[in-house]
Amino acid sequence: MDVKLGELPSWILMRDFTPNGILGAFQRGYHRYYNKYINVKKGSVSGVSMVLAAYVLFSYCLSYKELKHERLCKYH
Repeated sequence: MDVKLGELPSWILMRDFTPNGILGAFQRGYHRYYNKYINVKKGSVSGVSMVLAAYVLFSYCLSYKELKHERLCKYH
């Protein structure tokens, strides 16, 4: 997947943005991740730690509004 910077807009327009295309992209990403980090002979904690880091980042993004409000409050 070697895309030059000048060809990037046309490459993005050629992608399939239908629900089946998006589902297929997620499935390909999942299978690529699974085969590279989980389904190996000598596994390590790197695959699980990536999932954990993604979960922490996602939950932080969901609760950012409340955390931002608490940060701006003054406690006496």
